[in-house]
Amino acid sequence: MNRIIFLVATLFGGCAAIPLAPEAMKVEIAREAPKNCKKLGDVVGTQGSWFTGDYTSNKNLMIGARNDLRNQAHKMGGNVVVIENTSNGTAALNGRTSDTTFVGTAYLCEN
Repeated sequence: MNRIIFLVATLFGGCAAIPLAPEAMKVEIAREAPKNCKKLGDVVGTQGSWFTGDYTSNKNLMIGARNDLRNQAHKMGGNVVVIENTSNGTAALNGRTSDTTFVGTAYLCEN
């Protein structure tokens, strides 16, 4: 019985986007490397897998991966993240998007 509850929770949990941590709401996404900022390092945000991708909308895959990226930048002490690369995995059986990944660089910028 516990396995069934876990499976149902996993399926429904896979449908929602990864939440943005309240502290990470201050992390801005930029298109270019900001000037006069300290580079903190690479960050990766991802949502979805071969299992949950079919049950998660493309919108939630994108929002969740972006939120995960901002959460990771915040954990490093950053307040700006520049997205360097985006990729979408595709499920082999049905061709649907199964996961989304953002790779970027976190920066600490003075206001």
